[in-house]
Amino acid sequence: MKRWLPLLFVAVLIVFAAACSLSPQLASTLQPTITLSTAVQNPAVEPGGTLLAEHDLSALYDRVNPGVVSILISTADGSASGSGFVYDKEGHILTNYHVVEGAETLEVDFPDGTKVYGEVIATDLDSDLAVVKVNVPAEMLVPLTLGDSNKLSVGDMVVAIGNPFRLSSTMTLGIISAKGRVLDSIRTSGDNTPFTAGDIIQTDAAINPGNSGGPLLNLAGEVVGINRAIRTTGTTAAGDPVNSGIGFAVSINIVKKVVPSLIANGTYDYPYLGISSSSFDFALPEWEALGFTQTSGAYLTGVTPGGPAEQAGLRAGDRPTSYPGLFAGGDLIQAVDGIPVYVYGDLVSYIMTNKSPGDTISLTIIRNGTEKEVNLTLGKRP
Repeated sequence: MKRWLPLLFVAVLIVFAAACSLSPQLASTLQPTITLSTAVQNPAVEPGGTLLAEHDLSALYDRVNPGVVSILISTADGSASGSGFVYDKEGHILTNYHVVEGAETLEVDFPDGTKVYGEVIATDLDSDLAVVKVNVPAEMLVPLTLGDSNKLSVGDMVVAIGNPFRLSSTMTLGIISAKGRVLDSIRTSGDNTPFTAGDIIQTDAAINPGNSGGPLLNLAGEVVGINRAIRTTGTTAAGDPVNSGIGFAVSINIVKKVVPSLIANGTYDYPYLGISSSSFDFALPEWEALGFTQTSGAYLTGVTPGGPAEQAGLRAGDRPTSYPGLFAGGDLIQAVDGIPVYVYGDLVSYIMTNKSPGDTISLTIIRNGTEKEVNLTLGKRP
């Protein structure tokens, strides 16, 4: 699956190194004055209506923080930092690929002061994940409990713990802002078009350079995502991206599918459709230019030659419209396996979290004003 961005949209900076900006002297970029945040002033409300007091957040932090680590790397270009967390008692640490990319040496720092070297044993560029192995006694390791990101609702409170600006063991509080977002994968297809990373969680919990790879947790202390990136339009005087309340995390349900395969085999095969679509919803004039009365769904802007979608007979737009780069005549996906598709992210998230290469899905499409059912057998990403 690949994504297409209409030329109409003004680009803003998506910072995948939301936590890993390279600098020969990273610590020297910190400002000399550090403002310490105060405790939560007002009680929050847990799902179900139970009041969440300050001591509950403190207890959550005390329970979870021993399993959160700081990751420091050196590369040919300098040094960088990020975050991670303990996955199991065998010494596997999870983080983002971009945190460890190009590492010549890699150090893992635990909250109790223990510092050890780590080794990257597997990476996944599609979802920006990496598995690091450390050699420490099992009794020193505090694996974090993995939750179920499908159970999250917009408005649920979450916390992020990590190493922003090398301020280790920092906790921030926010909510789930949206689910089912998509981002560009780091890996690209043969024509240098990025594949799509799906089932991304959006949060307003503060995520800054150094947070990438750290856990996003629900109020039960379960990991529901791995913090990956921020969307921002500004930078600090030192050139670091500024948090704007738009952060993104890889859903833990994607992680639970990918990581066991990375540890066992070193790779993970993603299901593949072979289509391109817009990750943004069209405005009404654009829908009208495309000739649809429907104003939701995943519109096919491209179909990869020889891919599963072309083999199933799906069509992309090929007739010019008044909008540069937007072509009419393509299929509009309305549902997958009977589940409504309102935006492209719905389709990608469903397939990435529920399907594997070789599975067959049923797509409900609109073509030339007529609804059709199309069966498609998923391939694996090339």
